[in-house]
Amino acid sequence: MTTSPKFQLAQQDAVAFLRTLPAESVDVLVTDPAYESLEKHRAVGTTTRLKVSAGSSNPWFTVFPNARFAELFAEVFRVLKRDTHFYLMCDPETAFIAKPVGEQAGFKFWKPLVWDKRSIGMGYHYRARYEFVGIADVLEVPRIRGGYPAEKPSALSEILIRQSSVEGDLVVDPFMGSGSSGVAALSLGRRYAGNDVSSDSLKLARERLLAAGGTEAPIFATSAASEPVQQRLALG
Repeated sequence: MTTSPKFQLAQQDAVAFLRTLPAESVDVLVTDPAYESLEKHRAVGTTTRLKVSAGSSNPWFTVFPNARFAELFAEVFRVLKRDTHFYLMCDPETAFIAKPVGEQAGFKFWKPLVWDKRSIGMGYHYRARYEFVGIADVLEVPRIRGGYPAEKPSALSEILIRQSSVEGDLVVDPFMGSGSSGVAALSLGRRYAGNDVSSDSLKLARERLLAAGGTEAPIFATSAASEPVQQRLALG
């Protein structure tokens, strides 16, 4: 693109954020919610990295409960254009819960995409070296060490975004965290709209997106209430 790609950021609840977007306005949605099983393992003392301490990641995010997947997926389905893709990053436990809820919302599940982190992750029993994403077998991308809590590498998002969009398309992430999906989107010449409930996330993501050459500017002129849409294909 001859001009720097635009990005727009918001700080609010993910579902509330999606409800401000027009129907069928998004080309691809890539997101990594703080899923409930993270808190479950932390609560019984088996995920040491998430305990509250000077180096804790827990204060950085609010767990998104499984009980809210239905309203989240309904809004994701509404804002996506027809024949587009939805990538949800989660652990295997959450995948079993999310799949039937997503299908009830109208999505067509294709198959899990496995992210091979090339090293083991946070420390509960049978520590995971992978997460499910949404389609296409195994993607080998090294995990981020010492970054934003549970940060996903931009290289992983680049693979998904390149597969499911073209230059100038709009990428949305309602749980953007450090904005790594936005960095990936801008590097590929896509527009980006990100959201997170955390003010720290908003500050860090803005810094990263500006450093990546993006221009912060409005993408959506008006808000839109939920409205019925026709069924579309999405993966995840």
